[in-house]
Amino acid sequence: MRSGSALEWFKSSYSGSEGGECLEVAYESTAIHIRDSKAPQGHVTVAPTAWAAFLATAR
Repeated sequence: MRSGSALEWFKSSYSGSEGGECLEVAYESTAIHIRDSKAPQGHVTVAPTAWAAFLATAR
């Protein structure tokens, strides 16, 4: 498993620049990593198929 700092994290374009609560995501071909921007030391990892299903439901 890669460390959180080795991944390329990004925030949603819907996140404001004033801070607050937002999720950050890092993509790999075999895994999607999700973390809270206020607690970047930990993250959840899911399969790309699970992430795609989540996004389809969220839309």
